[in-house]
Amino acid sequence: MTGKPLFSILPLMKRLIILTLLLFAFAKGNAQTKSTDAVKPPIEMMGSFEDDYQIRYKISDTLWFQLPHTRFHIIKWNLEKKYIIARNDVHNPGEKGLYTRIDYMTFNGMEPWKWGYCLTAYNAATDAIAEATAAADRDNPMKGCGGYPFSRMKKVK
Repeated sequence: MTGKPLFSILPLMKRLIILTLLLFAFAKGNAQTKSTDAVKPPIEMMGSFEDDYQIRYKISDTLWFQLPHTRFHIIKWNLEKKYIIARNDVHNPGEKGLYTRIDYMTFNGMEPWKWGYCLTAYNAATDAIAEATAAADRDNPMKGCGGYPFSRMKKVK
């Protein structure tokens, strides 16, 4: 055996290693674009809240928890267009594992209500379908959520 076959394999192995590293880097970069780490959500939306129907919430950059049993795992914050894309928890009472779009807006002169939200989509098959759902009508917060008002939120301790 001359060794020539081994040397002819080395360029192929080099290419495979480079390709593997590129694929790994692409996959890691793609995962980061879906992460909520890249976007800092509005600080006024983080914490414990109660809406005008006396429903309580705990909201973080990665979880929207509507007490006592409904969780939405946030996968994207769109700060410019003011919406969140989330995956419904598999243990939720309904729409398990599907996707939700939550449109939000801030309020002025409505104390103690600082902001409100609308579940624009809550049972989409994919995150892309949820995101493509038409936005709530923020110009008409009393009927802009599919004919209903935005749920108004106030901070609680």
